[in-house]
Amino acid sequence: MNYRHAFHAGNFADVVKHALLIDLLAHFKSKDAGFAVLDTHAGKGLYELNAEEAQKTGEWRDGIGRLIPPRIAHGAALPDVLTPYINVMRRFGAPQSYPGSPSLIASLLRPQDALICSELHPDDAAALARLFRSNRQVSVHHLDGYRAVKAFLPPRLIGRGLVLIDPPFEKTNEFDRLRAAIFMARRRFPASVVAAWYPIKHRAPVREFQDMLIETGLKKLLTCEFLLNPPTDPTRLNGCGLLVANPHYRFDENARHILEALAPYLQQEVPPEISVRWLVEA
Repeated sequence: MNYRHAFHAGNFADVVKHALLIDLLAHFKSKDAGFAVLDTHAGKGLYELNAEEAQKTGEWRDGIGRLIPPRIAHGAALPDVLTPYINVMRRFGAPQSYPGSPSLIASLLRPQDALICSELHPDDAAALARLFRSNRQVSVHHLDGYRAVKAFLPPRLIGRGLVLIDPPFEKTNEFDRLRAAIFMARRRFPASVVAAWYPIKHRAPVREFQDMLIETGLKKLLTCEFLLNPPTDPTRLNGCGLLVANPHYRFDENARHILEALAPYLQQEVPPEISVRWLVEA
């Protein structure tokens, strides 16, 4: 309950997560049938990067601040593979403002689609409810994100969808809870794609999480990881990953192209290490 994303909005991890998320959503939109999205840890939806929280950490400057305007040698144009992400960010006024995942998702919905948001922090849940008070396609619930997986899956009347699980990692057993949520989401909603974000500080907890997920017997488990620094210091965020269960065809190729395109913009001390690999294939 202490975590507030306003301090971290628009940082490199948000850029990685949201660029991949937009590609996942694009696949659902390629078919006429409606889809539902469950955002389990939604936050407050929209963040002002000139606010006190964002200015205090300045993390956005090494994230979205490097992409708008693009900061790379000779002013080269951004790669085409990043255009969908950049277009969404510009619509929200980045880098002055940055959309959280519910705002990003809602902006891409069609009339036949729906978004279910869950947020536990009372202030952020209230802010999110105000943000979407006039949007009938979006429902907001003041609820623990892991309980939301059981409460709202499968969604009524819509047969396919995306489950986004993006926990704050405040608790020592967060990886265990995340593994259980991924398993439950896939079992309760077989027509879903599940995307779960996780931090990479030290490699050992991530390996244990992935090994335990393999042991569940789930198929089609893909990891997309982006490391700014070697994962040897457990006190800092050295990188992040997105575990995607049941990704669409060729998402692995798309993800690699997206991460490779982001690398020169987000690079810090050393070139980022990128990994897109199957834990379990079909």
